[in-house]
Amino acid sequence: MSILHKWDKKFLFILLFILSTGLLIHINFWLRPTDSLRHQDIYYVWLEGKRIINLENPYARVLASDMRNNDKYATYFPLVYLLSALFQKLGFTSFRDWLYLWRPLSFAFHIGIAVLTLRYFILRGLLILGFVASTIILLSRWSIYIINVQHLEFAAIFFLLLSLLLLKEKTKLALLLFSVSLGIKQIAVFLLPLYLIYLFKKSDTSTRVKDIVIGFLLILSIPFLTSLPFIIINAEGYFKSILFSATRLADSHIINAPSIDVILSNKFTWIIGLRAKLLMLFLMGMVYLSFLKEKSSIFLSSTITMMIFLYFNSVLFLQYFLWVLCLVPFALVELIALPSLRTSEK
Repeated sequence: MSILHKWDKKFLFILLFILSTGLLIHINFWLRPTDSLRHQDIYYVWLEGKRIINLENPYARVLASDMRNNDKYATYFPLVYLLSALFQKLGFTSFRDWLYLWRPLSFAFHIGIAVLTLRYFILRGLLILGFVASTIILLSRWSIYIINVQHLEFAAIFFLLLSLLLLKEKTKLALLLFSVSLGIKQIAVFLLPLYLIYLFKKSDTSTRVKDIVIGFLLILSIPFLTSLPFIIINAEGYFKSILFSATRLADSHIINAPSIDVILSNKFTWIIGLRAKLLMLFLMGMVYLSFLKEKSSIFLSSTITMMIFLYFNSVLFLQYFLWVLCLVPFALVELIALPSLRTSEK
């Protein structure tokens, strides 16, 4: 009897709890006026889609900037802006109408993250702990914050988690899912070296180079293909917009919790921009080396990598916390063997 079948009724009960509770929380915020979101990033995703429909290049505005001060420039890959334009062409023209479509989608991805978490624990015989972990994903303050501001995090994290879960059994599909996650929001780009190292370790010596190149191209496929028209039209504007997040002023950190480079830059004014990221990148490099040389696992390495981003990146937004929160439960129980494997080993 499989562990899923054994806990079938309890699993369905918890699933019903997740769906109903999540829906109630989301609806509570859906009832808030649309104008309350006009200063949030989701409004500018809609706006950039509108600009594309009007044949305006969303990446051109950054050319008039100093690459330090933010004026809500288009810093995401084009996938979300193109989807925004598509939905508007399908009839969801106003921001209010567009939100009617986006909010249920965001809810579905949020529930998807909670269900993936619950299932991962149940497969390891940890239904009670899985209930706790999925409830944290469902009702934590970081999740509620995303529901409130309607950022893209739930969608991007869902595809990232699904990618990591399928990486061993369906590698190519997993790489494409990772590409989708990057296309929605590129915060997980720091995990790219881990994927390439995984391909290096998994591949035979005779096909290693080929496998890594193909894997790299699959990961870059969606960001690159959607970006290609904008690169052709205005390469400078495109690349400056994408790089803006790395050079912007570190004036968005939570009060009394600046990163170490922000503190040092008060005395050493040259510690700005990409130079301020050197410690963060060095620590990430150590994680990559550990994944290559030691017996660290993919979820553990991914979690620590995103923790480094969270704690050492110059700019800190509240939505960054959710990335680590959603990875931690998987990392905690990743090395617990499945019951079927434990039985076969006896």
